[in-house]
Amino acid sequence: MSTFFSSVLIFLAVALVILRMTVRICNQYQRAVVFYLGRYSRTVGPGPYLLIPFLEWRTTVDVRTTTTAVEQQETITKDNVPVKINAVIWRRVVDPTRSLIEVANVEDAVTQAAVTALRATIGRHTLDDVLKDQESVAAQLQATLDAVTEPWGVKVEQVQMKNIEIPESMQRAMAQEAEAYREKRSRQIKAEAELEAARLLKQAADIISQSPASLELRRMQMLTEVGAEQNTMTIVMMPSEFVNLASALAASIGAKKRE
Repeated sequence: MSTFFSSVLIFLAVALVILRMTVRICNQYQRAVVFYLGRYSRTVGPGPYLLIPFLEWRTTVDVRTTTTAVEQQETITKDNVPVKINAVIWRRVVDPTRSLIEVANVEDAVTQAAVTALRATIGRHTLDDVLKDQESVAAQLQATLDAVTEPWGVKVEQVQMKNIEIPESMQRAMAQEAEAYREKRSRQIKAEAELEAARLLKQAADIISQSPASLELRRMQMLTEVGAEQNTMTIVMMPSEFVNLASALAASIGAKKRE
């Protein structure tokens, strides 16, 4: 009886091991690439699937979006300015079979391709383009890198340049250029303001010249404004018409008094 029970236990253990080797499960974010005696058989998942023990084996591939950091690279722009750039790549495996069969290490291959594509893309742009239009440069880098990784079953979803370092001498030159531009803009604004003021003064002069009384009223307003300040003495030049009018009024008043 003991021998019988031992045999049953051994049989059950072997059956469990074979069952464990036969029934496999893939998570939602995984795919299993199955090989039969070393040759590609099929791609399965997610969920449960079956393997032939000792004849088939599988390799799981993660199909989620992952990031690859490109270490800082020193390259030269189109206008021969040395810059240091590092970038981040968002990639996703869209064909698990090719990502496993066509390339030995997907992450390392994508990183090396990104380094080459980064240097080539930066070399086609000037420093101003790299600094001012980073989105366009990153889009071109993404397109270039996606074309390289497409045979490996990898889709490059996004590329972003994290940091761009330029020489200190170039930084000083750019700061001086920015300061000169701000000064130029300030002078332009001041000149435009003076031009607008001159235009308004001309319009006011044209309106006042059509009415001598308006001119005299403006003169009196100016005297009021001058008198409001703390001046000890104010000299006023009166027009001859005002003098003649005052003399006539004084003569008229004197004649009435004598009568």
